[in-house]
Formats: sequence, C-alpha cells, structure tokens
Amino acid sequence: MLATDTSPTEMPTQRNLQPFLNERASGVLLHVASLPSVYGIGDLGAAAYTLADRLHSAGQRYWQILPLNPSNPTSGESPYFSSSAFAGNPLLIDLEALVDWGYLSPQDLESAIVEEADSIDFAVTRPKKLNTLYKAVANFDAKNDAEFNTFCRDQAYWLHDYAVFTVIADIEDTAIWSDWPAALRDRQARAIDALESHHGEAILAQKIIQYWFYKQWLALKAYCNQKGLVIFGDMPIYVSYASADVWANASLFKLDQDKRPTHVSGVPPDYFSTTGQLWNNPVYDWEALKAQNYQWWIQRMGGLFALFDMVRIDHFRGLVQYWQVPAGEPTAIHGTWENVPTYELFDALIAAHPDFPAVVEDLGLITDDVLAVKQHYGFQGMHILQFAFDSDDVSNPHRPENHPERALVYVGTHDNTTLAGWLSEAEDHTHARLNQHLNGYASTSNEFAVIELALASDANISIITAQDLLQLPGSARINNPATLVGNWRWRLTQAQFDAIPFDQVKNLTQKHKRVSAFLADK
Repeated sequence: MLATDTSPTEMPTQRNLQPFLNERASGVLLHVASLPSVYGIGDLGAAAYTLADRLHSAGQRYWQILPLNPSNPTSGESPYFSSSAFAGNPLLIDLEALVDWGYLSPQDLESAIVEEADSIDFAVTRPKKLNTLYKAVANFDAKNDAEFNTFCRDQAYWLHDYAVFTVIADIEDTAIWSDWPAALRDRQARAIDALESHHGEAILAQKIIQYWFYKQWLALKAYCNQKGLVIFGDMPIYVSYASADVWANASLFKLDQDKRPTHVSGVPPDYFSTTGQLWNNPVYDWEALKAQNYQWWIQRMGGLFALFDMVRIDHFRGLVQYWQVPAGEPTAIHGTWENVPTYELFDALIAAHPDFPAVVEDLGLITDDVLAVKQHYGFQGMHILQFAFDSDDVSNPHRPENHPERALVYVGTHDNTTLAGWLSEAEDHTHARLNQHLNGYASTSNEFAVIELALASDANISIITAQDLLQLPGSARINNPATLVGNWRWRLTQAQFDAIPFDQVKNLTQKHKRVSAFLADK
C-alpha cells in the first residue's frame, strides 16, 4: 500500500530525536537505488514499502540510506557528486505511482522495463526511465495544480536555479558550466531571461519531476515513521563543481575569474589510498560564507532535516580543517590543511535548527580539535569493526571494548568491502585477533558472528548493511572511495531481497536488547 497522498508542501515539523539517539537500537543500511525493481534501478515504490514493513517486524529502528541526489555518468554515478545538493534523483521516482495518479497508462510502463540483474546499467536504465517520465510530464496540468505551485514557491530558493541549470547543461551537452557561453556562465540577466523564454517548457518539466520526487519521498517517509522507523539520511560535505549549487553561488567557492576552481577537495594519504583521495570538488570560501551569516549552509541543513529524521554529516573532519589541493594536481598528496570557522558555523546552524538531529562521520585522521568540536556539541561518531583488528593497539577506537555508549557501530559502511569480502582478504593475524573477540558468539557463520559482535557492542546504535546480512562477496561492494570506476551499481535481485534473514536479525536484536520501542509521533 503506497501512501501517495502526502503533500510535498507539508514539510514535517522537526522533532528532537536526541533522546532516541541515546537508546539502544539497530537498523539496516541499504541505498534506495539498490532495491529490486523491474525498471532497472531501485525506486520509491513497492519494494521500499515492503522493506519498511520488514524492518518494523524485525524490531529495527533505523533505515540508513545514502544520498538521494541526482547522479550522472561523468562522476561515476556517485550521488556524492550531484548536480544539486537539494534535488532528488529522477531515476528513483516510482513510475507505477504515476499510473495511479493518471499521468501514465499501464502500457506506458512496458518500455521502461529492464531485465533483472544484480547491477544497475545506467546506460540502459536512464533513457528508458527519463523518456517515460517526460511522457507523464506531458499529461500534467501544472498551471492548475495548486499543490505543485505551492511546492515551487516553497522550494524557490533552489528549485528554479536547478531547473535552469539542468536545461542549459542539456543544451550545451555539458554540466561543466565554465565551458558555457560567458553570458550563461556568469548568469547575466538578459541571457537567462532569453533562455527561460525559449525553453520554458523544459524548465517547467524539471520542476514537475522534482515535485513528484518530493511527493513520493515524503509519503514513504511518513509511512516509515508510522512504522516506528527513523529515516537516517546522509549529507555529502562537498558539492560537485558541475552543479546548480556552485553555478548559482559562485562567490561562496574558491574560483578564479573564469569561474574555474583554484583549489579542490580531497584527503591526504590514509587507510584507503597511499596517494590520498582526490575528490575534485571546489572548496568553500569560508570568509564569503561567514559574510552571509552561513545562510547557504542553514538552507542546506534545513532541506536535509525536512527530508530525513536524522542526518550523517559526511567527512566531519573537513568542517574543522579541510585538505585543499591546487586544482590540476594529479593526486591529493600536495595539499594543505586549512581552517574552518567551525564554532561560528555550528552555532549558526543550531540556532536556526535547534533540534539538529545529526551524527558525524569521524573516520580517518581525527585530531584533538575535531574531538573538541564533537565533545562541545555532543555529536556521536562512528566505529567500524573492519578497522578494529589490524594491529595489537589496545587504544584503537574501533575495537569493541573501546566503543562508548553514545556512538554508532558498523561492521563496514558503504565505503568498505563487504564483510565476506573482508574476511576473505584479511591476513591471518587479523583473523586471530578477530577470533579472540568472537568467543561466545556461536552464530551460524563467521559472518553472522561478526554481525553479532556489532550488535553486542556498547554503542547505542548498530547498523548492518544488507550485503552483510546476505553474506554477499566483495563483488557486492557499492563504493570504493579510491576510484570512480565501477561504483554505485550494485543492487538486490528480488530473490536476494526476499532472502534477507530478518528473523535472524530480530532474534539477535532481541538478544542484545536493541528491539525498537520507538513510536513515531501521531
């Protein structure tokens, strides 16, 4: 049953979730795009509602998802390199709901069907799904739909710029907006007015698609909340250069006179890569952001808190100090650490959003200043069992005996290989240390013994990936942060989705006193 009558203009009131963050509970990490669907990519339709039902029945509290923003081929389909920090991915829209709403016929869906596979073929799926969406757009009476027009007014701070940006990128055949004609690159009023006059229908189509995404997403979120589930979303710290965000707010980023980045983002050499990670996002101009009282950040966090019950701040380290690499460098090695006005930023954010239900990704090199910010604001961080057993260092924060109560524990995240993949690749000394911790956890397999180790942790929130519950091999890894090639394609087949062992999850959740007692506000 799809709760498709929720209005996207009725943004939910923020609830203070901090008390729930302090209670023992657990959940599952599964990217929406990884759900099964006959249309080539997971969506906001039937499988998402079925997952909510199964999580509820298994006593789970959290459904952790990855960013819902649009992806594109030039950035390896990563939602962390999106054309908008605010827009939803059109490919996630449930086409069958558009039939229910009267904008498509059942026959229209036939051309969007993609043969089932355990990976997303974006080259096939994207044109099929977008063509079907545009058929629906042609049947939508935007002028006389009051709810749609209210949505456009309420979301005007990002929606129009995104729609115009998307249309120009299509016309110019590139989202690298510094390559556009100077008048469009620089957002000269006469050029933008002319474009809107000639391409008004195409711009309107983008707004309609976003309206449908928001309508469907908020309906799904409401259904999950009714089931006692907390939707745990994600905020990429940076935005893509090829985005409406940077194009419309160029003064807030470090760009040269031709609007190209002078410096880009990344991290120095670390656990994942000996040359660091060169992300190539433009870095923020924090002096410019300070001058506008961090309004862009306030809007961004407000948008996220409207869509999610709880938000993970990715790469929290970068909001204290960030690694800045000169544009054009082949690796992230030759960068410098730069300071962020952290306390001013978070004071402004929390003043605007007092509940501020956020946790932080604090992996990698965490210095005393980062720990001080975490402690000052009471932010909970993350602990990863795959990082716990590589050495005999008893102070390793990822070792189970070092997990504080106010924390999140994972076997691995979306940036790790699967548990089965890790166990197959780990060296003997890692297995030896791990086995010392598994005494007493006589689960049905080594994989489930490690999962039980995470659920037994003192950390109040334990999140397990769907891949690990299914004991899938390393080929089911969704992302390798050291490369842009081959990521973000893994998805469940229907048979795998139905085989997720939720009965076993429920038993372990009960055993380790994590069964959710949380009921959403009525």
